[in-house]
Amino acid sequence: MPSPVLKAGSRPPWVGLAAAVWVEIAAGNGSNFPLYSPLLKSVLGFNQQQVTILGVANDFGESVGLLPGIACNKFPPWSVLLVGTVFCFLGYGVIWLAATQTLADLPYWLLFLTLFIATNSNAWFGTAVLVTNMRNFPLNRGTVAGILKGYVGLSAAVYTVIYSIVLKKSSSNLLLFLALGIPALSLAMMYFVRACNPASEEDSSVNVHFIFTQAFSVILGVYLITITVLYETVSLSDAVSCILVAIMVILLLSPLAIPIKMTLFPANPRNPAPEDNATQIDEPLLVPSSSATNLGSFHETDYTSDVDILLAIGEGAVKQKRRPRRGEDFKFHEAFIKADFWLLWLVYFLGVGSGVTVLNNLSQIGVALGYNDTTILLSLFSFCNFVGRLGSGAVSEYFVRSRTIPRTVWMTVSHVLMILVFLLYASALSGTLYAATALLGICYGVHYSMMVPIASELFGLKHFGVIYSFMLLGNPIGAILFSALLAGYVYDAEAAKQGGASTCLGPECFRLTFQVLAGVCGLGTILGVILTIRLKPVYQMLYAGGSFRLPQSSSH
Repeated sequence: MPSPVLKAGSRPPWVGLAAAVWVEIAAGNGSNFPLYSPLLKSVLGFNQQQVTILGVANDFGESVGLLPGIACNKFPPWSVLLVGTVFCFLGYGVIWLAATQTLADLPYWLLFLTLFIATNSNAWFGTAVLVTNMRNFPLNRGTVAGILKGYVGLSAAVYTVIYSIVLKKSSSNLLLFLALGIPALSLAMMYFVRACNPASEEDSSVNVHFIFTQAFSVILGVYLITITVLYETVSLSDAVSCILVAIMVILLLSPLAIPIKMTLFPANPRNPAPEDNATQIDEPLLVPSSSATNLGSFHETDYTSDVDILLAIGEGAVKQKRRPRRGEDFKFHEAFIKADFWLLWLVYFLGVGSGVTVLNNLSQIGVALGYNDTTILLSLFSFCNFVGRLGSGAVSEYFVRSRTIPRTVWMTVSHVLMILVFLLYASALSGTLYAATALLGICYGVHYSMMVPIASELFGLKHFGVIYSFMLLGNPIGAILFSALLAGYVYDAEAAKQGGASTCLGPECFRLTFQVLAGVCGLGTILGVILTIRLKPVYQMLYAGGSFRLPQSSSH
């Protein structure tokens, strides 16, 4: 008789991946802060420092995910998504009421808390779908992380199109859309995001399906940046605008083509002989007990304890109590005390912390350098952020399998490029703003995308939700140190030198900030080299032979 595990997870994971794409678009709603922050500043009478501090609340909210990380191991994905739905509705709902003066004289601290709650929905959305799909595709971690993180990066461009074309650049309508539209989308998708039988590497169609998804996501990214530039430079009728938005929606639906194709044209599975049925059903129950933590078989059943007992008898109970080794499953407190854990966190923190500083101040940077309309700048950063996330996932997957090159190499290379970017920003050379922003977006995306599979490969997938959520804290901590304290202080000081105006003009507004961030990325480069040297033997063990395999000592 088939086990409950096989019966519960009998459907393929591609439907969940298609639904996760839409949830990840929703999970990028924190990128909208530059679009409605001017409304908050003008209507509520905030100065630039107060707006910058609200930007910190925005970053903290979307990055503090310890609770959703814990929840992913205790509750089904739909319940985690439901919490995010409620947070999104309440948070953005109150902000909309404040921005439209429906709620007058809302205390600043309450608005800070409300914005934190609103963007914290992203942590619940993103953690639920990422952890679920990493477990559903355990042998393609870099690719899955690149796709899902890529769509989060692309979400800013999607929202820019909605804001510009659909909402006619109305910040209050954007807030209303975030309060109502995002929760509705999450409610529609939560049924489809659930644990399934892990995809098998022996299935040759897996790589084809991933290539299809990646290709259409690139097409979507190019399309979004194209229509954004088109809308800003050419006058379009309402009919044409509706057609452009409809095409965007169709491209967003493209991942659904895979489960539809699998339904209409199912593969012909090999029919095992009747006497082999028992073996094929029972083996998955025995194998995951020694390797499920790495292969993603996380549907805990009553069989687990029995199998563990049998293994303990066969191998010795003492072996059960040894500490896990890199590549096996770590509990959070076991990973927390490892040098590799903190090296990875620091490399990630220095990369995303410096990158988010530019993102949070992108509008002010553009204005300071003479670019009054920064919509295209934000869309460009979003697209290149997407390219960095998706591209690094695919490239790192190829090189880790073909040459066992650690994924940390790409984070280190990104740090080197970011040094050049920040020096380019600081020089304020004419015509270099768009090029610097594009390159920074790519590097920023690489850091986000690479942290995910690296953490899972080092510390396993069983407690990945909590470990991943802690790693994400590098973003808001970086926002406080580099954006609020450094960039905000330098900007206000330069504005004071210009006569006390609230707006600072000229390259000096951010020059010192960029020089410091270049030094920060220099430190990140050094730490990245150290981490890469330490992890090279681990990757040679995990990917020897060109495919992911378990550590030989993982059966314990």
